[in-house]
Amino acid sequence: MSDPQNQEPQAAVYRPEGGKRVKGLFSTQTVEKVGTGTTQRKTISKMYWYCAQEDDENVSVQALNKNMVPAGPNTTVPLEDFLAKYNPEPEMYLKTVYPKMQELASTVTRAEESRQRGALYSAQFEYENALAIDEENVRANFGLGLTYVERGETAKAQDILGRIVGLDAAFAPEHKHLFNEFGISLRKSRMVDQSVEYYTRALTLSTTDENLHYNVARAYYDKGDLEKCREHLAEASRLNPDHEEVKKFIEFLDKK
Repeated sequence: MSDPQNQEPQAAVYRPEGGKRVKGLFSTQTVEKVGTGTTQRKTISKMYWYCAQEDDENVSVQALNKNMVPAGPNTTVPLEDFLAKYNPEPEMYLKTVYPKMQELASTVTRAEESRQRGALYSAQFEYENALAIDEENVRANFGLGLTYVERGETAKAQDILGRIVGLDAAFAPEHKHLFNEFGISLRKSRMVDQSVEYYTRALTLSTTDENLHYNVARAYYDKGDLEKCREHLAEASRLNPDHEEVKKFIEFLDKK
């Protein structure tokens, strides 16, 4: 599912004849019985979801958190089930949810701009504001982690690392540039054990990425574990025999 922070303000209803796809805010209702006998009554609970159609058969749904922004994991729902159970909420989306999403996106952008110009304390302030809205926001977690690494605050960077390795979304393709920057920063800051932990977690989600194996090999080399280093270089070479950096690294080790 694409980043909801970058979506246009809309809440569409799927119309097969018009080719229009689902996107926007929708709700579901659950009816539960409370009590017994003559005191039994029904209660209705309502949940809100940010939804975007993936293809002709499936819709990706993401729950809103207490701050009314999409947060947490995405779930795929078959289109037929979606149309039967989910109801559009365009007014609430336009008045409440979309402004909150834009506020979050703007806060993260300000944080990134501050970090890029070296204003690291301002960056920390903005990243923390973003995480107060969505504690699982991938860009804010990576950015705050990078801020701590750049300031040399390894204990705080370690705390953020623990949060990042628990987020599957952190290793999704759309966050590749942040993922790479964070891993490289850990290694260059001599946070070698943390770098190994980070790349090992990434490999549980993507075992066939030769660049991941190359990066973890470099981390193991810095750690002094040449056996593990060679294992990952061999796997990277198997996945991509033409990877120039891998070939150079193997040649370097062979000459030592």
